[in-house]
Amino acid sequence: MTASEIINKYIAFFEKRGHKRIPNAPLVPENDPTTLFTSSGMQPLVPYLLGEQHPMGKRLVNVQNSFRAQDIDEVGDNRHTTFFRMLGNWSLGDYFKKEQLSWIWEFVTKELKIPANKLYATVFKGYKEISKDTESEKIWTEIFEKENLNPKERIFFYDTQNWWSRTGEPEKMPVGEPGGPDSEIFFDFETLHTTEYGRDCHPNCQCGRFMEIVNSVFMEYSSSAKATGGQDKNSFIKLPQKNVDHGAGVERLLAAVENKWDIHQTSLFGSIVQTIELSTSKSYKGNENAMRIITDHFVASMFIITNNIVPSNKEQGYILRRLIRRGLDYFYKLNGQDISPILETIVEQYITTDKDLETKFETIKNTILQEEQKYKNTLRTAKQFISKKYKAGDELKGVTEISADDAFVLYTTHGLSPTQIKSLGFIFDEQQFAEKMKAHQNVSRSGATKKFAGGLADHSEKTIMGHTATHLLHQALRDVLGNHVYQTGSNITSERIRFDFNYDKNLAEEQLNKVEKIVNEKIRANLPVHFEMLPLKKAKEIGAIGLFDDKYADTVKVYFIGPTKGSGHSTLRDEPSGSDSKRRPYSIEFCGGPHVDFTSKVKSFRIIKQENIGKGNRRIYAKAG
Repeated sequence: MTASEIINKYIAFFEKRGHKRIPNAPLVPENDPTTLFTSSGMQPLVPYLLGEQHPMGKRLVNVQNSFRAQDIDEVGDNRHTTFFRMLGNWSLGDYFKKEQLSWIWEFVTKELKIPANKLYATVFKGYKEISKDTESEKIWTEIFEKENLNPKERIFFYDTQNWWSRTGEPEKMPVGEPGGPDSEIFFDFETLHTTEYGRDCHPNCQCGRFMEIVNSVFMEYSSSAKATGGQDKNSFIKLPQKNVDHGAGVERLLAAVENKWDIHQTSLFGSIVQTIELSTSKSYKGNENAMRIITDHFVASMFIITNNIVPSNKEQGYILRRLIRRGLDYFYKLNGQDISPILETIVEQYITTDKDLETKFETIKNTILQEEQKYKNTLRTAKQFISKKYKAGDELKGVTEISADDAFVLYTTHGLSPTQIKSLGFIFDEQQFAEKMKAHQNVSRSGATKKFAGGLADHSEKTIMGHTATHLLHQALRDVLGNHVYQTGSNITSERIRFDFNYDKNLAEEQLNKVEKIVNEKIRANLPVHFEMLPLKKAKEIGAIGLFDDKYADTVKVYFIGPTKGSGHSTLRDEPSGSDSKRRPYSIEFCGGPHVDFTSKVKSFRIIKQENIGKGNRRIYAKAG
């Protein structure tokens, strides 16, 4: 059974049970400044888990391309990858634990034919004010008894390890963040346990014998804060609806189906590893760690590049650069010369589910090869930096001891990791370096915490104002520059608006002033703002602007800014283009929201600056409010 077949079986299984398939959201999220990548299928669905009505209904299913940067350093073992496909099904206030656990067990054991006697379940045992999940325990007991398996030997209980939110354990959840207890299924590879990881083995043991393959989250809580002795303390309130948020990694399911302890030896990754072996004249055995890293990092890099990200020193571009360079480090360690055959094999393995890798292959390949050349130049420059400081001559030979300060310069300025610095033959006081690194990370975390305040999907008042201002800016740019102009990206925070659009030259000051004036006129006009759920075809017919690609479902949310004819837009959809424009909305745009209800609440709008970001695109920074 291939990875593609697992995906198709899963989608069909839940479609038969009343679920509507929703599109795969972009790997780089839109209008969410608080997270760099889509890391799970539920991430784009947060507003609906919090109670907003989804256009496709209460039962949803999809496969979501996901990336988790926090797992970069975990890659190299038998199970971790940064990029993966997440199979997800959701109940938005519809079915709950009984249906979900029974269905997912049926899918795993009947559709995928994974032997029941290889499976174990974990259940939330309670944490502080939140009680034990006895309901899931009862359901699993019935399931295992029907399989003639002893529930007491099959059900394990954990506290924070069986709680799921995007920020981890309950104590780390910001106010307003949804989460809940989860119940997981683990597959037993029956490998030997080593006491290095504890005396007894169990599903959450890190020895590698067990692998989590599915996770059903019962998302019914939201984090709040209550005053305790003058301090805010995390507390939890019930969401307006009980939700199911299920996720299963395709790569891990395939490992269980094929009973392959090492996911890199499955039919998905096996041929990629074989190409690495051919390209390096090295065997996988004895070089597992390096080849796993090479495989993962270049798979992830290729998918990130298809989302129009290029290597840089900031945000997604920095992660991409880190992946490519780290992958190259291990490739070079194995005496690899040409990365191209590996990239080609990756396309062959994913082409049935992700055709973008083929259509954009030349761009992907050129981006990676260009970054490889930049990396070689960086290594040469780093050597010259140290050479000039520590000894005469252009080249250093042997091992050179350098200060922790200079090692840190190589890290921050040249982008070299400690491992890369040492690979160049430089040694330094690692304790001093670690102290500098810790201080640097604390600064980064404080900025991230500020960015994260209010939750991953920032719905603060200032951000909502900026979101509505962005729609006004988009249309104002089209008014001034022409309807061929369209949005290519945006990033909205409570401090500022960043808006990218296609335009190949600098806007004159007069043009910027005109755009700013139009937006402020629409704000002062106090135009009404509301949305409607419309068929995609109709939305396009009435001129709704957006990026028309496969991320849109058959029914879409469209936001209207400005007066409309009658109580709805049915008459608007049928109006001829020459009808009274005063009765037509100023802006009609595909969007998930949220927005203010009247433009006057935006208060004011000011353009700060513009930038050229290359490839025929410009960027405007602005402030609202």
